[in-house]
Amino acid sequence: MTVEVTEGLVRRLVASQFPQWRNLPIRPVAQSGWDNRTFHLGEEMLVRLPSVGRYAAAVEREHVWLPRLAPHLPLLIPASLALGAPGEGYPYPWSVRGWLAGETALAAPPADLMSFAADLAAFLNAFHAISAEGGPAAGKDSFFRGASLATYDAQTREAVGKLAGQIDSSAVLHLWDAALSAPFTGPPVWVHGDLVDANILVRSDRLSAVIDFGQLCVGDPACDLAIAWTVFQGESRRAFRCALPLDAGAWARGRAWALWKALIRLAGWPGPMREIEAAPRVLAEILADRNQ
Repeated sequence: MTVEVTEGLVRRLVASQFPQWRNLPIRPVAQSGWDNRTFHLGEEMLVRLPSVGRYAAAVEREHVWLPRLAPHLPLLIPASLALGAPGEGYPYPWSVRGWLAGETALAAPPADLMSFAADLAAFLNAFHAISAEGGPAAGKDSFFRGASLATYDAQTREAVGKLAGQIDSSAVLHLWDAALSAPFTGPPVWVHGDLVDANILVRSDRLSAVIDFGQLCVGDPACDLAIAWTVFQGESRRAFRCALPLDAGAWARGRAWALWKALIRLAGWPGPMREIEAAPRVLAEILADRNQ
């Protein structure tokens, strides 16, 4: 069920459930995400509402876990200030967050990718070091991020079939099969699940925060490595890889996560325009790097 989220609806929800903030100005953020609709609440907060029901489970998960993770991380992550309930015709839970200043790495790509790689690797190393005991297991609620790539095997092969004659199908399937043959066997760790440039904030050309933990889970960290092919290249990719103590199988699976996303966007599955536009470049980068 898709609900039209308007400024008026947000104003009514805030006024009825958090009257202490009812007089603060409300306006849409410049760029709202695919999974949620987001509005400024005053100058220091935002309201975040799932766009459809399948994203609703993330609201409470982030509200519970982000405050526990934040003290252990070298970068800022969102602070969930209040948990809203369905109301005013809106059927899902929603949240009030602290506003984090900065621009996304998508809107303002860092000029120094080597420093960016080092900062992001430091964040992931700290993230993986936090005890995962009791954390939400990878699965349906994380859209199977942190779980087995085999979940998307049929979809990937269907995409390759649709793209026959347009891509190097043999090379693509070789990479995909190599990743499937290297399953995750290590202890589960924290997984962001959607670590893309649109969910990373930069200030003064340095990484400052990581946002949008809607697919947060505990499992295989390989999906968070896809950024090595979607953002990094050449020396910065090698620097990112060298800074993370993960085995060859993890990197094969990380590359396969990037490959899956590029293939389904090229084959016409819907998604954010940024992913659709980037898909040809990402696939070319993966194939050029396949022997590394």
